[in-house]
Amino acid sequence: MSAYNVYDAPLGSLVRYFDGAPKPPARFTKKLASWQTRNGVGRLVRRQPSRERATYTAPASITLHEGDFASGSVILVTVMRTHSVDSELGLEIVERPKIGMVRVLHPIGDEEELLHLAENREAAELWLAKAGYRRCRLEEITADEVGTEIVEGRAAA
Repeated sequence: MSAYNVYDAPLGSLVRYFDGAPKPPARFTKKLASWQTRNGVGRLVRRQPSRERATYTAPASITLHEGDFASGSVILVTVMRTHSVDSELGLEIVERPKIGMVRVLHPIGDEEELLHLAENREAAELWLAKAGYRRCRLEEITADEVGTEIVEGRAAA
């Protein structure tokens, strides 16, 4: 799948990135670690359009949330990876958000970042109250959004 199609995917989609190389055996720890940096799965949390500066042009990119490392209930490290749409890695959408799920979106400049994807509005409001973010917006995934993707050919019918 083209990286541009993943760029147009809805926030909250589960995206797999890969380089096509076979996974090395576990005994080759350095090769395995290198392979894992080029093969993985993450949730699409942000899209950045291309940026032009006087001396540099940055292509459009996507940011994937791969996971959190926590101690008890406190998140210590959040793992995110940003991929350019010009990346040589293959990208595919594994799963799209389902109808009725609710996105918790936080504005960052002119863009928005997905903070949380909840099963319903009540769960999203509860998460937002616990997390303590301000200026967030809740957005429910509707049948119209899912239907548009099927009509435009971005989703399997």
